Amino acid sequence: MSSAGITKDPFASTASLDVNPFDDPFPDQDSINKPSQYSHELAASRVADIDSRERDLERRERELQQKAETIRKHGRNNWPPFFPLIYHDISEEIPESSRPLITRLYLLWLILAGTLIVNMVACIFVLTSGGSDGVKDLIISIIIVPLIGALSFLSWYRPIYNGYMKEQSLYFYIYFFFCGWHLAFSLYMLLGIPSTGSAGIIQTIQRFSHGALGAGVLGIIATVGWAVQGLGNAFYYRQIWAHHNTAGHTMEKAKSELATQGAKAYFTRG
Repeated sequence: MSSAGITKDPFASTASLDVNPFDDPFPDQDSINKPSQYSHELAASRVADIDSRERDLERRERELQQKAETIRKHGRNNWPPFFPLIYHDISEEIPESSRPLITRLYLLWLILAGTLIVNMVACIFVLTSGGSDGVKDLIISIIIVPLIGALSFLSWYRPIYNGYMKEQSLYFYIYFFFCGWHLAFSLYMLLGIPSTGSAGIIQTIQRFSHGALGAGVLGIIATVGWAVQGLGNAFYYRQIWAHHNTAGHTMEKAKSELATQGAKAYFTRG
């Protein structure tokens, strides 16, 4: 039989086997758009990430430029921020194990500085509310703001900062001597004896008894400030004394360090 005589199978299917007969003849438009939407969201996320990194780099660059400008003007000094005189960086200079202690001592010093200012304002209210020794209280309270603020930083905070940074006996003994006096001073100011420049307990009670609520409230704040920083310093004084004994610091070592370094090394980083 010739090929011309062969006819097509009338029962053969004309449909391609590559097509799934169960496919939806009307596909969901959302499913078609999903790949393009995902690509768009991925691209947007990458752009946002790049922008965030660029902003972070710009911020770091500004910080480095500011730091370089500060170093150019003041050397490495960074404290106090408004007029750098010394270098102060707990995270860089203090061993990691001692950083929490020094950080808390620094916070106590800041509380002391704030208490001195509140105490001065309270003494102004004591004067205006008719305190018998209001003038003396105000004058003394004004004097001790810069005096005690600076002396406390230089005489006990900075030495113990250097003590833990260098682990030298000299700084520990300086701290013990001056912080001991500071604890006595804090107790004295806490009492609030009239004409001493303190708005402590006695002054606060007197102001409330005379109906001077403003002076009384400020007196309470000052009293709490004297108590918090005083008790805090007393607590850490004992802790530092224990560390000093454990580390083997002695007066003989302190004298030797003083003879070697001289008095100018009291508060320096060298």
